[in-house]
Amino acid sequence: MTPFAIERSVLLDGIPHGFFGSAGGAHQFGFGGPGDAADVRTLRAEAANAILPGGRLAAPHQVHSPDVVMVDAAWDDAAEGRPVADAVVTAMTGIVLGIVTADCAPILLADRAAGVIGAAHAGWRGAVGGVLENTVAAMERLGARRSAIAAVIGPTIAQASYEVDAAFHSQFDAAANRFFAPAPEREGIVRWYFDLPSHIVAKLADAGIDKIADIGRDTFSNVAHYHSYRRSAQVGEGNYGRQISMIALP
Repeated sequence: MTPFAIERSVLLDGIPHGFFGSAGGAHQFGFGGPGDAADVRTLRAEAANAILPGGRLAAPHQVHSPDVVMVDAAWDDAAEGRPVADAVVTAMTGIVLGIVTADCAPILLADRAAGVIGAAHAGWRGAVGGVLENTVAAMERLGARRSAIAAVIGPTIAQASYEVDAAFHSQFDAAANRFFAPAPEREGIVRWYFDLPSHIVAKLADAGIDKIADIGRDTFSNVAHYHSYRRSAQVGEGNYGRQISMIALP
């Protein structure tokens, strides 16, 4: 098998975690992406084992919601039947939390002292809808302290790659204008570049998190390293792959 391409952050040192890339396109971790579901399931299990030997994966069915699942036991990692949510948190050992993405941001969170971890999927819709605030609140209910939570943003579409239109811009209030930079007009239509990672940093900071790091990798432009929904759409691919991000308690 092609070796896993895994990136980690020093901010989460001591916490088993990793942001898995596409390994040159060899690895596709989403049940909604190309490939046989049984192969995807096997790959996800092997990735979870690379993070925590013997660990069981708990990865939800993601729908761009603000919803969080508090995990007290892993579930069957199958294409159908997983809990519907866009974030997972736990204080249980032996569980590997997972989130799949393809331009949206994966965020891994941990309060080492409390023994509480989380993983969230935040595109613009989830970020505006409150998935990050809800994740932090769920971690608090398990005993975490906001002042002790560290959060790392994984590979995400960068501002220079994220051109948007007026309909997109209208989904945000005036306070979010700082996350939009002018883009060249096309056919007389005003466009912007949206800074999703910075928007997420601000959301986390507003939620009381001050230990924040960003891996700083652009999923769109790094063709050999990451899947990208937007890139696949631009070249007319009917489907697109996903990478996965995982975290566990030691």
